[in-house]
Amino acid sequence: MTAHSRRGLLALAASGLVLPALARAQNGAWTPDRPIRVIVPYNAGGLTDIMSRAVGQAMGSILGQPMVIENRPGANGSVGTLVAARAAPDGTTLTMGITDTFAINPASIPNLAYDPEKDFAPITIVSSVPLALMVGPSQRGVTTLAQLTAAAKAKQGGLSYATWGVGSSSHLAMEFVAGHQGFEKLHVPFTGQAPGMQAVVAGQVDSMILTAGGAESMSKDGRARVLAVAAPKRIELLPDVPTMSEAGVPLVTGLWLALYAPARTPRPIIDRINAAYREAARNDALVAAFRGQSAVPEPSTPEELAAFTKAEVAQWGTVVRNAKITVS
Repeated sequence: MTAHSRRGLLALAASGLVLPALARAQNGAWTPDRPIRVIVPYNAGGLTDIMSRAVGQAMGSILGQPMVIENRPGANGSVGTLVAARAAPDGTTLTMGITDTFAINPASIPNLAYDPEKDFAPITIVSSVPLALMVGPSQRGVTTLAQLTAAAKAKQGGLSYATWGVGSSSHLAMEFVAGHQGFEKLHVPFTGQAPGMQAVVAGQVDSMILTAGGAESMSKDGRARVLAVAAPKRIELLPDVPTMSEAGVPLVTGLWLALYAPARTPRPIIDRINAAYREAARNDALVAAFRGQSAVPEPSTPEELAAFTKAEVAQWGTVVRNAKITVS
C-alpha cells in the first residue's frame, strides 16, 4: 500500500462514518443503514421542494430507507448547497442541485464557498422544467405580453417583479424580457419561489417569471394569469398560453434539477443511487407529480451529468458576466 493510499484510508477512518459505507460499497452491495437526507436549498412549496419530495418518496422504497427532505434556504440556494458539500461522503446526504446553485451562483457570487465540480460527485440528471411569465391582480387588465409591456412603460417606477433571489434564473430571465421590450422594472427578490408567487397573487408585486407548474397552479382560481412560457413550443400543462417567441421575445429557458453527493463518495454508492432513480423514474406517482410541473424524468449517467454541469457553468457564467450581475 502506498503512503498516499494509507493517508486516504486514515482520513476516511477519522470521519467515523465513511469507512463502514465504503466497506459495504466495495463489497458491491451498498445499502443505506439510516435515512438519507436530501438537502433542498430553497423554501418548502417551491418547484425544487415539490419535485424533490416526489423523488424521495419513490426512491426511498427502492433503497429501503426513507429519503428525508431538509429545506435549507438562503443566498440563492448557496447556504444549503454548502451544507451538502461539507457532509460526510457516505451516501446518506445528497442535494438537489438546480441551474441556480450549480451553474449561476459560481459566476454571480464572489468567493462562493463551494465549487460545483470539485466539491460534489454527480449522480444523475433528474428533470428540467420550462419557465413562465405570470402577472397578478395588480395588473388586472393585462392578458398579453404586449399589454404588460405597455403597462410597464406607463407605470412610474417601472414594473415590479418577484424572483427567488438576486442572480437566480428567474432574475436573469426577467432581465432579458425587460431589456428586449425596453421597459423599466423594480426587482423584488425573495428566498424562494413560493413566497414570491404568493406576493404576486396577493397583489403586492406585479409579476414573476417562475416555473410553469407554479404559474399554472396560481392561475387556476383566476388570481393570476400566465402570459407566456419560455419553451420552444406550447406545453401540455398550459396549451392556450403562447410561447415567449410567439409573444415577440426570443427567450427559451428553464430550470434543470440533478442529484449530487459530496465529493469522494465511493462510486458503488453513486451507482446504487443512480440505479434507484432510474427505477423510480418509472414510478407512476413520480411521473404524475412531474407532469404537474410540465416535466418528465430524465435520468442520466454520472458522466453525462458531469459533462452537463461543466457546460452549464461555462454557459451561464458568460450570461451573468454579460448582464453584470453580482450578488453582494
